[in-house]
Amino acid sequence: MEGKEGLQIERYKSIALLDSGVGGLTVVKEIYKQLPNESIVYFGDTAHMPYGPRPYEQVRGFVYEIIDFLQTQEIKAVVVACNSAASAGLDYYKERVNLPLFGVIEPGVRAALKQTITNKIGVIGTTGTIESGSYQDVFKRLAPDVQLYSQPCPLFVLIVENGLVNSPEARLVAEEYLAPLKEAEIDTLILGCTHYPLMTDVIQEVMGANVKLISSAEETAREAKEVLFKNDFLQDEHHKDGPSRRFFVSGPAKPFTDLAVNLIGGEIKAYQVLLPW
Repeated sequence: MEGKEGLQIERYKSIALLDSGVGGLTVVKEIYKQLPNESIVYFGDTAHMPYGPRPYEQVRGFVYEIIDFLQTQEIKAVVVACNSAASAGLDYYKERVNLPLFGVIEPGVRAALKQTITNKIGVIGTTGTIESGSYQDVFKRLAPDVQLYSQPCPLFVLIVENGLVNSPEARLVAEEYLAPLKEAEIDTLILGCTHYPLMTDVIQEVMGANVKLISSAEETAREAKEVLFKNDFLQDEHHKDGPSRRFFVSGPAKPFTDLAVNLIGGEIKAYQVLLPW
């Protein structure tokens, strides 16, 4: 929108985030921290979680419907806060929306490059994310000399979504998945799924204190801040009613709400939305 009044209207709009479930809340938490004046609207596609094993075309279809819904919610930017969805094709989603849109993969790579000393970096993700080669493509473009070791960890999403992060089973699964990365002696590990930071304690324990874990959430929130500033959409003062936080899910609302309260705190009300899948 043009003119000072138009820009002010845009500033009051919300940042939209989408994910297959609760994982994208790690990005929401960082936005709360870095952009406390911003309103957010979140959509968790819990009815179709997990995205990782699904064909890319199917994931894109789900994301198209979510983006169409989010555009009815007075938004000014879209964060694809799901590695599997981002791997299925950010360029496809950009054709769907005339707003700033970005994902979580490249921010995570940049953060890892700042941390690594040995240039031996690991990335864990869903089967779809790892098989897509999305991380390999970004590393080839930004740092072709890095030795990248990839490992799918499909059960991690189910562990998080079912509240089993602190269970003995989670530790056993983590030890099995992460063994090849320990053998490779990486010094930096990208948590290539927004669910995985919720398993930071067990992953760090298995990998050892010398391995730096990279959550893309912090870097993604920083990128959101930069994009909004560049477009003059950054809300620098509270709206008179304060920032709004709206949460929508495609599955039952209560299980999501219970997990969300534990993850980001505060009073959360989620609403189930039945989209025309």
